[in-house]
Amino acid sequence: MSDSPLSRRTFLGTAGAVVAGTALTPRPVVAAPAILRRSFAAPVAISSSNGLRGVARAVELVLAGTDTLDAGIEGVKIQELDPKDSSVGYGGLPNEEGVVQLDASCMHGPTKRAGAVGALEGIKTPSEVARLVMKYTPHIMLVGKDAQRFALSYGFQLEDLLTPESREAWLQWRANRGANDNWLSPDVKGPMRHTTGTINMNVVNAAGDISSVTTTSGLSWKVPGRVGDSAAVGAGQYTDNEIGAAGSTGLGEMNIMACGGFLTVEHMRQGMSPTDAALATLKRVVAMTPPRLLDERGRPNYQLQFYAVNKKGQYGAAAMTRSPFAVCDEKGARIEQCATLFS
Repeated sequence: MSDSPLSRRTFLGTAGAVVAGTALTPRPVVAAPAILRRSFAAPVAISSSNGLRGVARAVELVLAGTDTLDAGIEGVKIQELDPKDSSVGYGGLPNEEGVVQLDASCMHGPTKRAGAVGALEGIKTPSEVARLVMKYTPHIMLVGKDAQRFALSYGFQLEDLLTPESREAWLQWRANRGANDNWLSPDVKGPMRHTTGTINMNVVNAAGDISSVTTTSGLSWKVPGRVGDSAAVGAGQYTDNEIGAAGSTGLGEMNIMACGGFLTVEHMRQGMSPTDAALATLKRVVAMTPPRLLDERGRPNYQLQFYAVNKKGQYGAAAMTRSPFAVCDEKGARIEQCATLFS
């Protein structure tokens, strides 16, 4: 993992000079957010580890002049259309009734616009539908049957999203459901047992334009209608074209409580590197975690990861415990390890 050092020239105000120890005049120091200049960007895409093929595709596209959001969506679509990835799109694990419900959101830095869909059924690529919501409506989120109707109006076809493998996994869960389903009793002490999975991707081009997208099938065996952080702009992903972008995978409910995508970008606004910004957000999440999700040492018994990139093209990722992520830059596409909050 690499947060290459930033040149002092890439910062406005005195904050960068203070950090670098180059304040040479006696003039009063006025704290100011670190704003990265538009130039000096290095094209990069960062994502959850299932996006290795996707980050390579995204960087290939931005180098050819494709818009960063379009490139990111083409990247995540690789997983949405892959029946072997049970965390997103086609073949995603279903809710407790055996129905695959998908969430996605995206944010386009240059135009300061966003779009999202929640609990979308029968459409393999919710990331594309989220982009349509952004481009062609004055709204940000559409949900359920109306999101499906909207997608059909743009030529999408209804399809069965269950694969034989995902259906078999659901049947096995249903045959053994009970104490470990997604319902809580008032006196519950332990965690809910389920499978989480998502793909988040954040992309910056050579001009310093940034976009982000997150898409998921959500918690396996979830209560029907549950929408997680992937559809929540500011939680599952967030972009500020003057600063950077960040997104998340893992237990969405805890990310929603911390507005993790937005908070990570705000940490970068104050001058933190992408890695340090992601770690700081994880600390906030831990502080907000309810007792039922903490182990005997007071540590979260769930996983949560954040991925971030700033306007210069620096990247970083952090997780509660050891976890890989995917990145592509001038060195090519590869897997690296997240910084960790706990060993």
